[in-house]
Amino acid sequence: MRAVVFEAFGRAPEVREVPEPSASAHGAVIRVEATGLCRSDWHGWMGHDPDVTLPHVPGHELAGVVEEVGPRVANWKAGDRITVPFVCACGRCPACAAGDQQVCERQTQPGFTHWGSFAEYVRIENADVNLVGLPDDMAYGTAAALGCRFATAFRAVVAQGRVAPGEWVAVHGCGGVGLSAVMIAAACGACVVAVDVSAEALELAGRLGAAVCVDASAAPGSAPSGSAPSGSAVPFSAPSGSAADAVLEATGGGAHLSLDALGSPQTCAAAINGLRRRGRHVQVGLLPAATGDPPLPMSRVVALELEVLGSHGMPAHAYPPMMDMVASGLLRPDLLVTATIGLDEAPAALAAMGTAAGRGVTVIQPHRRI
Repeated sequence: MRAVVFEAFGRAPEVREVPEPSASAHGAVIRVEATGLCRSDWHGWMGHDPDVTLPHVPGHELAGVVEEVGPRVANWKAGDRITVPFVCACGRCPACAAGDQQVCERQTQPGFTHWGSFAEYVRIENADVNLVGLPDDMAYGTAAALGCRFATAFRAVVAQGRVAPGEWVAVHGCGGVGLSAVMIAAACGACVVAVDVSAEALELAGRLGAAVCVDASAAPGSAPSGSAPSGSAVPFSAPSGSAADAVLEATGGGAHLSLDALGSPQTCAAAINGLRRRGRHVQVGLLPAATGDPPLPMSRVVALELEVLGSHGMPAHAYPPMMDMVASGLLRPDLLVTATIGLDEAPAALAAMGTAAGRGVTVIQPHRRI
């Protein structure tokens, strides 16, 4: 099969022929029809994830068709249309027994713990625990967008963040996770403040439901750069130029819920500093190990009784409410897909993620030929 392979961290990947995977006793092989290009893939390529061993095939957001199942798989067969969470659980540890497969003690992750979905076929472990069926009318590109960023954002906003109608939600970083969070929070009846340094990302956030867009790169006292957000979103910049101050002012006292969807010391601190009393912060974006753990404004956390939570994906059994909202049209993950490319274009697109501004979700179709 053809796959994107890299043999050294940070060195250009290439498309080459590699052996096809085979199904383990409890696993399955999936013919990959679509797979998302995610910043986590870039982190893996740069050597920021200790689970990645070389040579390696990245990719963890996927949708496709079951090609083969192992002899111990009971609920799936060849030809089934599926997607998977990016955290694949064992189904047997205490965390899994409690329903917390997203923090499974023996989890596997395609594209990190083993070869991933930037390939024509990928192996998935413990298929009965991890596969999620797709409705016949859902496009594979849309389903691939669900696998990591959208599902992660859904759980972060709804389960961990406990969003409520009428609350202010500040989303810091409007890449794939952040834009998903903007859409989900707005669909739940919240008023959303989108924060980013990219005018293009903020324009897309406005289209997806943000009420206020904050340009975090704006100089003190300036208006946001670039074009104004689409729809009814209001461009906003605080006199101080601080993203946290802009959120505090735009929301009349601070957000009820904040998400750092990028993952940097600056965005993490800004998200917490922009909360109101008894607000809730959910950390979604991964921070590179090289940056270390960010210094947090813990005096503010204590004084305002803030909650600081982590969120790590979403288990397969928790997908139905999200899928119902997609089926009803209340959520439109297809609107997040801003580019579709073939496997041959994937190496350059992966390398560009280190410098390119967030522009929604790029989907790779491994069987597509240019």
